[in-house]
Amino acid sequence: MLFYLKNSFFFLKIVTPKRLSNIIKILTSYLFSKWFGRNLQWGFPLAVAVEPTTACNLQCPECPSGLKKFTRNTGNIKPEIFKKVVDEVYKQSLYLTFYFQGEPYIHPQFLEMVSYAASKNIYTTTSTNAHFIDSETAKKTVLSGLHRIIISIDGTTQEVYEQYRKGGSLEKVLEGTKNILYWKKKMNRIYPLVYFQFLVVKPNEHQIDEIKKIAQKIGVNKILFKTAQLYQFQNGNPLMPENEKFSRYQKTIQGTYQLKNKLSNHCWKLWHSCVITWDGNVVPCCFDKDATHVMGSIANGTLEKIWQSHTYNRFRNQLLHSRKEIDICKNCSEGTSIWA
Repeated sequence: MLFYLKNSFFFLKIVTPKRLSNIIKILTSYLFSKWFGRNLQWGFPLAVAVEPTTACNLQCPECPSGLKKFTRNTGNIKPEIFKKVVDEVYKQSLYLTFYFQGEPYIHPQFLEMVSYAASKNIYTTTSTNAHFIDSETAKKTVLSGLHRIIISIDGTTQEVYEQYRKGGSLEKVLEGTKNILYWKKKMNRIYPLVYFQFLVVKPNEHQIDEIKKIAQKIGVNKILFKTAQLYQFQNGNPLMPENEKFSRYQKTIQGTYQLKNKLSNHCWKLWHSCVITWDGNVVPCCFDKDATHVMGSIANGTLEKIWQSHTYNRFRNQLLHSRKEIDICKNCSEGTSIWA
């Protein structure tokens, strides 16, 4: 109970009058746009995702970073670009995610960037495969001010885990998790909250109950079950789970598969959040993994101008009228993922 009270107090603390005003603007903009089918945008992003790097140590089969299949350039974000973003967004934004593609801990200044963002009283979170979290790195992570860390753990045995996390070590994942929890306890810290994320695919769906037991035994704060985005799904896919509850796709009477999401002509993401790639390009959401829809560049302007630009507003209007025709929306699970 004390944990939830302290966590609730933190969120009340970060909702400053300026941020509260922005929340109201974003909500009303989105609702009016949805109801009237015409783009209105009065606010500023509530949530911003920044990509520390596109590099990754694993070769996951449905990940363009792991498969090295990007057509865009790869690299690490420059600290000066990152600071420019934080300095612009922190007064109105609530939430900053250190993740898009790649493994964040590969960036040599990752935790220094976290500390800078956390010092601005903005909620910080990241997602990691936990292969680089030795004891010293875990200690620095806790001291950085990071508020939440999501650790991908897609199996309870090495044999199953490595079927998706190719090149990965379950032992390192568990060790990294325990290191974070050890230093949290030693320094009497609430943060970062430690979440397990279990990407449910056919090879591991029989281990769902087992991962719940492991999470409880280790003492993580929460476990998330996530559905997998599959690039080839129409005729089935070896990774597609049999339990449709954990699938983004459903079987048709013709025997093929289709996305569960009906792709209605509205999307909350386009009104409250954006993604900034390592080289400063702004893209509409995390489904644009290859940055094919660049709204503008932080290197050449401000996020506020990009957010309100003709390019961004034209994209929102297109979504409001014919979302099914936008390529990055055609495999979108917004509203169908299982988070438990």
